[in-house]
Order: sequence, then structure tokens, then C-alpha cells
Amino acid sequence: MSSFNIVLYQPEIPPNTGNIIRLCANTGSSLHLVKPFGFQLNDKQLLRAGLDYHEFINLITHNNWEDCMRSFANKRIFAVSTKGKQRLDQVNFLKEDTFLFGSESRGLPAEILASFPDERKIFIPMLPHRRSLNLSNAVAIIVYEAWRQIGYTAEESAAMTN
Repeated sequence: MSSFNIVLYQPEIPPNTGNIIRLCANTGSSLHLVKPFGFQLNDKQLLRAGLDYHEFINLITHNNWEDCMRSFANKRIFAVSTKGKQRLDQVNFLKEDTFLFGSESRGLPAEILASFPDERKIFIPMLPHRRSLNLSNAVAIIVYEAWRQIGYTAEESAAMTN
């Protein structure tokens, strides 16, 4: 299993979170959601996008950012933002790394982003003058690049070739 942690800070769009649930189930990543959400966890769009993968993930909710941060003491956390300072392919990811993503309409608050050192603020390359990628697409890009870097286990590789 990849053993990454995905943190969504105040997610707003249920299908995005549902897609990320499905991604986490298929990569062995844990999903952390920081309140408030723009939906209920039983939202039908969230459930539909996540299909029947909800039972295969470790989903943790946090009442606020401070509660979430406490659960990651002594862990490497990367803030993913269009305002990041380091391109994702310039980072050597490790098993159990944590990736923080902001809400779809606002991104990460400036004060949270400012609390990260530049080498922990990463971005996904895009053409100039574009705002951002879809949240679930961005999460997928980061998780699969990190998983590629740490190497797929023999069991995971065998499953991929069958």
C-alpha cells in the first residue's frame, strides 16, 4: 500500500471528494477532511462518485486545522498550491508523506500556506495564465507521482500487470 495521507482543507464539491475517496481506496492512501465541508458525508453525489469504495478507505474528519495538524506531529506535510515554490517532480517523496490541498474555490488560506517552508510548498506545472486544475485531478497527479517514486511493491506491480 502507498500509505500516503491526503488532507482536504474545507472541501466544497461532493463529486471531487467522492473521486478522491475512490483514488484513496485504489492507492492505499488515508483521507483526512478538515471541517467545515460544503456538503454532508451522506451526500448522494459524494456517494455516487465514490461508488462502493467507501468501505476500503481510512477516512478521518477533523473539526479544524489545528486538530488535523496535531494528528501529523513529526510527519512530513506538503502544501499543494498554485502558489507553491517547488515543482512536484523536484521532491523526493517518502512513504507516509502527507499532502494538503485547499478548497476548490479558495485554495489554501494564506496563513496556512505561509506556515510551510518553501521546500514543502509544491505545485503541479501548468501553462501560464491558468488558475488551477480540478481538485481530484490534482490529488491524483500528486499521489501517483509520489507512489511511483517510492516504488510499487511486488504485490501491487503483479496486480497491475494482470
